[in-house]
Amino acid sequence: MSTKEYRSQGWSLTDLIAAPDGPAMEAVYAELGEAVECVEACRDALAPTISESAFAEILSAIETVGHLSRRLTAYATLWLAEKSTDQAALAFRGRVDKVLADTRNRCLFFDLWWKGLDEATVERLLPASGDIRYHLETLRKFAPYTLSEPEERIINIKDVHGVSAMNTLYDMLTNELLFDLEVDGEVKRLTRTELMVHARSGDPALREAAYRSLYDVFGAKGNVLGEIYKHVVGDWHDENQQLRGMPTAISTRNLRNDVPDDVVDALLEACRNNASRFQRYFRLKASWLEMERLRRYDVYAPVESVSREIPFADGVRLALESMAEFSPRMAELAERVLAEGHLDSEVRAGKDTGAFCYGVVPEITPWVLVNYNGQHSDATTLAHELGHAVHAILAADHSPLTFHSSLPLAETASNFAEMLVLQRLLRSEDDPQVRRSLLAEFVDDSYAAILRQAYFVLFEREAHDLINGEGATVDRLADRYLENLREQFGDAVELSDEFRWEWVSIPHIYQVPFYCYAYAFGLLLVLALYRQYEQEGEGFVPRYLRILEYGGSKAPVEILDEAGFDVRTEAFWQCGFDVIGEMIDELEKMSRDAT
Repeated sequence: MSTKEYRSQGWSLTDLIAAPDGPAMEAVYAELGEAVECVEACRDALAPTISESAFAEILSAIETVGHLSRRLTAYATLWLAEKSTDQAALAFRGRVDKVLADTRNRCLFFDLWWKGLDEATVERLLPASGDIRYHLETLRKFAPYTLSEPEERIINIKDVHGVSAMNTLYDMLTNELLFDLEVDGEVKRLTRTELMVHARSGDPALREAAYRSLYDVFGAKGNVLGEIYKHVVGDWHDENQQLRGMPTAISTRNLRNDVPDDVVDALLEACRNNASRFQRYFRLKASWLEMERLRRYDVYAPVESVSREIPFADGVRLALESMAEFSPRMAELAERVLAEGHLDSEVRAGKDTGAFCYGVVPEITPWVLVNYNGQHSDATTLAHELGHAVHAILAADHSPLTFHSSLPLAETASNFAEMLVLQRLLRSEDDPQVRRSLLAEFVDDSYAAILRQAYFVLFEREAHDLINGEGATVDRLADRYLENLREQFGDAVELSDEFRWEWVSIPHIYQVPFYCYAYAFGLLLVLALYRQYEQEGEGFVPRYLRILEYGGSKAPVEILDEAGFDVRTEAFWQCGFDVIGEMIDELEKMSRDAT
């Protein structure tokens, strides 16, 4: 690990494709066209009697199509993330969407042929598939829900100007929003990420004003954003349940994640059953803040009077040194993101307001986007996203079709990186107040990653039923969301009416329905993994890295079975909640000792 001082800046996409136009980009389009023609040329060879060698050749061509498609998709996504209203970026995205819809349609015949093969032929051919094997096994699981080739083609075409366009409009509408907030007597116009820094302010009036500004703006656009959501949900239902015959709306996501419905049900029930644990914590936090009851504005309030700023260079150092203590290899891989200019950490208008890591293809270092404002939470977010990057790089020995882990395991390395940062800070800190603050911030973030995300999914399940059942209005959905909040907070937190519009500010429920349970899955799993690391020490490290090295080349439940975790029961998930409970116990003891 180097000692270079990094500064906050944007990223470069030249390692992906040299420029969005010109010879380099046109060469990628041309290569993709040639690869698709190669796949199409194999169509007549597809028969139950096909030889293993001929089958392997077809898979190689399909892998090339996947590789080039991922590069184009990534360039469009990353360019829009840095400039979400840029006309050139939007036009490029439109061109890519059309080209890739055509690509999917022209190669669709292979997936349909494979899904329809008899088991004996499948078993004969699978050994010739190499690292693509799990990809092919996953395709077979979709066989009962696959339509005819003409129908599948129509779906691919209509998505370009249908649900994909809806999500682009949502991004355009929300990423350009600005929010007015009075700070130190001066009214400032802020991006969402700049605004939400003040949600963790030590000033309760400023916290309230920040949230009111946020949801005043989203509430003013609530009807439009809500209507977009209703169309996204309607499209999801019509395709996946009515046409494909999926049993429930969430079953589609579970199948894509290759996680059984009963595992997800057990996870969500465990979250619901442990809402009282976080309510207990919120009552404790209210006593620290000398309030009778916490307000929703105060959920992320700091418990120390002075906020701790962490400059960007220090945040980088903290993330890398925390990883290096666990595994020098992890730190070296994480640093590649910065050294190669694949990190965009600047805060600016028009940029995606969230944080993500994009692993494109195995041989290229992932890109990471954060909005670094100098807060402690920004440092942990940076570690989180660099953890994602490490996960992708460790899985780089796999095919482009199998190196991405499924969503539930995708949060493993990221959350583990955050745990490493927390433990490093706790080991170096003797001041009881600072230790209390660190533990409290982790419980705050655990609420955000587990209970809050699980309740998003619980709301989604209900919203999908309401929209597709009774044709619920936007106001009806907003009312139900407020009821959802009342259930998760109980009588421990006071809710104000503007939070009824929180749901229209959550991009995931639009872009990737039912995604959010992956966060809860990931953090609860990591808490169990970290407990095992505490018990085993260095012997745990290679087993942990092996989990990451699988990427998406094996079913997540099988990977975890091999690691000794049975995620099929609520008891497993309860272990993660017990770790959080122990932290709350320690915080309560600190409070008793201080009185």
